[in-house]
Amino acid sequence: MSTTWVALLRGVNVGGVTVRSADLAAMFRDLGYAEVRTFLASGNVRFETDAAPARRASLKAGIEKALRERFGYDAWIVLLTRAELEDAVSAFPFDADDDGRQPYVLFSSDAAVLAELAEAAASLSDTETDPVAEGTGVLYWNPPKGRTLDTPFAKVIGRARYKSTTTSRNLRTLVKIVA
Repeated sequence: MSTTWVALLRGVNVGGVTVRSADLAAMFRDLGYAEVRTFLASGNVRFETDAAPARRASLKAGIEKALRERFGYDAWIVLLTRAELEDAVSAFPFDADDDGRQPYVLFSSDAAVLAELAEAAASLSDTETDPVAEGTGVLYWNPPKGRTLDTPFAKVIGRARYKSTTTSRNLRTLVKIVA
């Protein structure tokens, strides 16, 4: 039985790391995955394979190794099933249609990091300007448009120590991936 997976790459097409979508899709096809599709130019790949969720760690390690070899950067990904992503999208707790806000979902490959970030968010005093909510395996964040780099929570998630374990995506991008 085939499982549909979503790989969310961190740090591509920023900071001098350029990965074209066509090249990224080709790499996934070369790994033997089916129904490969990329979304936007920010490192989002949906694909199918016979690897069951129990093999997530080895699947993740194999993709990261292939990314390092093919594109020459210290690659890492967050890997989840399409069903897990659908659940995260459908549980978004804020008004996703609020034109004054950016609806984000924060993912991590380390549950302890998500717990640490949730604790940090809870300690921030301006929860109306910078709302964060916990979800199953994710954090939801809904900052005002134009403030995604300077809110208190943005400064927390921007710390170097989270670089290798977290990535965020706009809810609208995630909706396209699961469609």
